[in-house]
Amino acid sequence: MTSNTSEPVRDAGLAGKVAIVTGGGAAGDGIGNGRAAAMLLARAGAHVLVVDRDLQLAQRTVALIEAERGTAAACQTDVTDETQCRAMVASALERFGRLDFLDNNVGIASSGSVVEEDAATWRRLMQVNVDSMFLVSKYAIPAMLETAGRGAIVNIASIAALRPRGMTAYSTSKGAVIALTRAMAVDHGPSGIRVNCIAPGPMYTPMVYAEGMSDEARERRRKASVLGVEGTGWDVGYAVCFLLSDHARLITGQTLVVDGGTTLVSRARATDTQ
Repeated sequence: MTSNTSEPVRDAGLAGKVAIVTGGGAAGDGIGNGRAAAMLLARAGAHVLVVDRDLQLAQRTVALIEAERGTAAACQTDVTDETQCRAMVASALERFGRLDFLDNNVGIASSGSVVEEDAATWRRLMQVNVDSMFLVSKYAIPAMLETAGRGAIVNIASIAALRPRGMTAYSTSKGAVIALTRAMAVDHGPSGIRVNCIAPGPMYTPMVYAEGMSDEARERRRKASVLGVEGTGWDVGYAVCFLLSDHARLITGQTLVVDGGTTLVSRARATDTQ
């Protein structure tokens, strides 16, 4: 990158770099947030380690990338397991020789107040939504510094952290992701690691519609947006690429809301709009 600050950044800085995308699988050929990010990073010339607990889902993402002549590999990992997280980062280094980027994309949801939620579900949400990002980052950051000298991380939160609507455990976990992002940015910025967060709004992704969604519910989600536009995994994927790229070289510790303006307006309490 040029040192002349009057010159625009012409190269996004993604080509030839290596990225880990957790939660990079999706049912069938559906486009979830992680799959979209993996495909877009590969299109930009990055080499991508696609991570999912279900190896077949990760392999399908790799096949889609390779069909476009991109470079990717699949890695089966339970990101709530520290040993597996360490091995996953080692796998990225073994396959590609370096690590530059991390997209922490794993998450699950639940609904209910603290009175309605059971303790086991609460603990599971914190483990999957927060502990996983801690564990993956714990091993990814040293690898970035050792092999690339710098790096960038994106953690996926949710607008539920900014506008709680009847999903208390989920909202709390995603609020923790935002706090974790800011703390990591402070801790590792001096070493050259940027850490940012994306808070998606209602996205029409395989995880959302896997158990069925009525046309009415889908339309209600669309109308929750000021723009009146339905969000998809591609919207999140493009935001991930921007925040990982050199175009965002001066951005760290921030939460980018990708919701079509949903959080700008007050809506009736609902759990189907995140």
